[in-house]
Amino acid sequence: MKPRTVSDLYINIAHTIDHLVMLIYPVVVLAMSKELGLTFGEALTLSVGGWIAFGACSLPAGWLGDHWSRHGMLTVFFFGIGAATALTGLAQNAWQIVAGLTFIGVFAAIYHPIGIAMIVSNRDDVGRALGINGVAGNMGVAFAAIITGALADWIHWRAAFIVPGILIMLIGVGFAVFAPKIKSTGKKHAAPRVQLSRELLPRFFIVLLVATICGGLIFNSVTISMPKLFEERLMSITQTTFGIGALVSVVYVLASLAQILIGLLIDRYALKLVFIGIVALQAPALYLAGFADNYTMFAIAIGMMFVVFGQIPINDAMVAHYTHERWRSRVFAARYVVTFGASAAAVPVVGFLYDKTGGFELTFTIMSVLAIGTFLAALAMPTGKPQAQPA
Repeated sequence: MKPRTVSDLYINIAHTIDHLVMLIYPVVVLAMSKELGLTFGEALTLSVGGWIAFGACSLPAGWLGDHWSRHGMLTVFFFGIGAATALTGLAQNAWQIVAGLTFIGVFAAIYHPIGIAMIVSNRDDVGRALGINGVAGNMGVAFAAIITGALADWIHWRAAFIVPGILIMLIGVGFAVFAPKIKSTGKKHAAPRVQLSRELLPRFFIVLLVATICGGLIFNSVTISMPKLFEERLMSITQTTFGIGALVSVVYVLASLAQILIGLLIDRYALKLVFIGIVALQAPALYLAGFADNYTMFAIAIGMMFVVFGQIPINDAMVAHYTHERWRSRVFAARYVVTFGASAAAVPVVGFLYDKTGGFELTFTIMSVLAIGTFLAALAMPTGKPQAQPA
């Protein structure tokens, strides 16, 4: 294979790992909350530290990627997150689980500012590359549910951490040995693809901020709620942790196709037009998902996740199109600090609302309101002028 192909393969695998590991716990908590003597909301809150670290540590990771080595940082990612995940499976009490999940978040924070910057560096097909990379990340979201459910049911919830942790470190060895270093400082596409006037720049950053905050809250609220939501709403279909995980995985796999489609559309059409089209469908889909059950719930969940996943490559394309290559990792880092900061806030909110109301109706209603905010931001997005790129 070509060096770029090998590099992209490992970068995409890393994206799968990143989301898989961060979503082990929302499935494991179904099996371990009773063992710990905690309610669902209380047990879920143990992961808040990990989600905070997932966002906060993006900034130093991005800075090190630009000033030291993106390849080196991704190597640290593989070994660090693998070790932290395996050790979490050895935790003996709630505080050790908190520590393990927090360290997972620290190393998981490396991927997005580093991996996404590596994927978009020095290439013409940014949308297609982001689409494929997004699908790889969504495979992690999907595999987290089914792998965790299987290991928790067939062995023990601890195996859901230990087995993936060991495998990730082995993949890290392969990356360190076989993945070539792709230079990120070349002249091609170093300048922003789209030039905004000084008057339009503030509006662009406001749109990006709103889309990032709302998108982070919606994505994390939905993904951490889904296993518990399916456990309650799909009882006529399955009642095992593995069965729930399998159904969640099917939803995520089918919905992940959105990122390939959106990536191709980004390369062919105006980014603003694609942005408006996908977020216009989010609010009704989220609201309906809050009240459906059984097979109707399953069908709506697929459509809901399709439009939620579809927004992800759009947000990354906004950064790729409007920023300079030299400091792109830091811009991605800043965006993901906001994204995962919002994601961290979603964890206690979802747990609190569930314990207080006994369901997810209010949670999904709030998410639909946030989706309306994203839609209004998309309408206000400036277009700018395309920049000519060197041959």
